[in-house]
Amino acid sequence: MLMNGIDLLRVANEASFAVPAFNISDYAMFTGIADICEQKGAPWIVAIHPDELKHTGPDLIAAIIARAHRSSVPMTIHLDHGASYEQVLGCIQLGYTSVMIDASLLPFEENVAITQKVVHAAHAVGLSVEAELGTIGANDSYGESGAKEVTYTVASDAVRFVELTGVDSLAIAIGTFHGLYPKGMKPELKLDLLREIKAVAPLPLVLHGGSNNPDDEIGEAARCGINKINISSDIKVAYHQKMREVLGTDIQLREPNAIQPACIEAMNVVAAQKIDLFGATGKVSLY
Repeated sequence: MLMNGIDLLRVANEASFAVPAFNISDYAMFTGIADICEQKGAPWIVAIHPDELKHTGPDLIAAIIARAHRSSVPMTIHLDHGASYEQVLGCIQLGYTSVMIDASLLPFEENVAITQKVVHAAHAVGLSVEAELGTIGANDSYGESGAKEVTYTVASDAVRFVELTGVDSLAIAIGTFHGLYPKGMKPELKLDLLREIKAVAPLPLVLHGGSNNPDDEIGEAARCGINKINISSDIKVAYHQKMREVLGTDIQLREPNAIQPACIEAMNVVAAQKIDLFGATGKVSLY
C-alpha cells in the first residue's frame, strides 16, 4: 500500500521502532527489497536520492508506485536529500509521497526559510516533509553530501526549528557518517543526546548514515527515539560484491537473469538483518 511519510512514521513513533529507508539505484534492487519487506511484514521507505533518480530516470517512479499499490506492506516513496525547492517540486510532480529538503549546511535562519517554503508546498498536496538539523559526516566520495566533521544537533535548536517550520520528521546529527567508515575509525553514537532531543521534540526522528554502524547502538537508537534509518552503502556493497563473485572471469556470462538473482539474495540477507534490528519485522499489523 502506498502511504505518505506522515502516516507511515506516526505508527513507528507511537510503537517505538524504526522504519528502514533503503536507497535503491535500479529496478532489480527495488523489487528485491520490496520482496524481502513483504516477507518480513515490514513497512519501508523507498529512498531515492537525486543522483539515483538521475541514474534510473524519472519513468521508474511510475513502476514503483504501481508495485506499492499492490504491495501487502506500507511503502513510502521518499526524496532523499533534496537540495533545492525546485528539485523538491519536481519530485512531488513525479509522484513521490514524501520529500526531504536538506539545507543543513546553511545557517539556521536560511535552513528554516527554505524548509518553511517546502513544507507549505508539500502540505498543500498532503505530502510529508523531512528536514535536517546539524550535519552528518561524509566518509567517502560515494557517500551522500555531508560535512567533514559532524555538527551535533542541539536539542533547543531542534525545538525552535520544528516550531518554526512545521516539518513532519527531523534528521538529527548524533555521530553518524554517510558512506563506509575507513579502517581504524570507530563510530560512536551519542544516544544520550538522542534521548535529550526526543524528550523535547517528540516527532519522528531520522538517522542518516545508518550503514556500517555497531548493531547494538543502532538497535538502541531505534528503541529510544529514531523512527527512520537510512541504509544505502550496506545493501549496495552486498549486492555488488556478490556480482563480482558471480561474474568472476567468465566473459561469456551476460544475461541479467543469470547474474542478478544471487546478488539480490545477498543484498536481502543484509536488508532482513536491518529490518529485524530496527524492530520493523511484523509491524504491518499496526497499519
